[in-house]
Amino acid sequence: MAARRGPARGPTGARFERRRRAAAAMAEEPPEDGAARTLPSLRQLSRGLPFGRSHGRLGISASGRLTLPALCSQENLDAQKTAFVLRKAWTLYSVTPLYGFRRGCLRDYARLLSAFIAAEKQKGLAVEVGVELDIKVALSSLADLRGSELDQAGLLVQLSSRSRASSRNSEDKLLWSGWFCSMFGDDLSENVPENFTCLPLFLTHGAESYTALVGSWFQKTFDCCFRRLAISPLNLSWMVAMWAGYKLERAASAVELVFSMPRLSHPLDISYAIHPEDAKALWDTVQKTPGEITQGEVAIFMDCLYAHFHRHFKIHLSAAKLVKVSTGIASAHCDGIVKILHSQYLPGVLMLLTELAISQIQ
Repeated sequence: MAARRGPARGPTGARFERRRRAAAAMAEEPPEDGAARTLPSLRQLSRGLPFGRSHGRLGISASGRLTLPALCSQENLDAQKTAFVLRKAWTLYSVTPLYGFRRGCLRDYARLLSAFIAAEKQKGLAVEVGVELDIKVALSSLADLRGSELDQAGLLVQLSSRSRASSRNSEDKLLWSGWFCSMFGDDLSENVPENFTCLPLFLTHGAESYTALVGSWFQKTFDCCFRRLAISPLNLSWMVAMWAGYKLERAASAVELVFSMPRLSHPLDISYAIHPEDAKALWDTVQKTPGEITQGEVAIFMDCLYAHFHRHFKIHLSAAKLVKVSTGIASAHCDGIVKILHSQYLPGVLMLLTELAISQIQ
């Protein structure tokens, strides 16, 4: 089957409807195992949010219908500044707004965080701020990673080991990366009090021990709260349906769904791969209105895939748990691990993840 239509585009003004897409995917399922996990080895702060929205979970429409965003072009992004995001496995966290964060103090924050990490690694021994330490901390703004005018610029945190080589030109070794962002997170940004900075999505790549240290410092310094962000099977279904509907200019990898079979004495995973053109052709026949997507359409799309698999292998995938989806756009695992593969769709993927994070903290 061949792809017949380009990527769906939303109507004029659809950017204000973008938040609905991920919110509808939230849905009525209870959080999966791991949804309430905090940072490794850290306790959650008890203060929580001093504000919220009276109408409940973010943007859920009673009709289950939402408007897809117009495609965010890579032309709006600096490819060099965002290249570090692509083709890496990122672990997801939600973060409540940071209190008292000042963008002009990033160098000071880097020195304080570096001293904190050194003290923790030395089991509480006093460390003088400003002294050259083994771990170098860099904080920098990511001005391109924002969706609307209400969004704060992203924030990149990098930990590197200082080179012991005699040459001053030798590069430091990057140990860990983490970054905060908000992509069309207007629902949270426009409702927070003054002195709060909204960067609800936090993604990390590297050892969990460093994630714990960085998270602990941010929690103590800005009175915020981190939580692991798991992705439910329902959310994964929405992701694979939406991403399968996009058309890529170059050859894409197969659309793959991984299922875990429950109640077996030994773990068993089933991998189901579909040619990307076949997956898109199926979605084109299911989607009734270009630029819109409904829960019913996602259900039909998944049911068609289940029926095809059962016809060949006599296995009911609907009885299994969907744990991972992979497309040419991105891959996502139920444990809250994502890998973004295509730069053109980076804003759209981050928008969806931002909505998942906002839904968890509200």
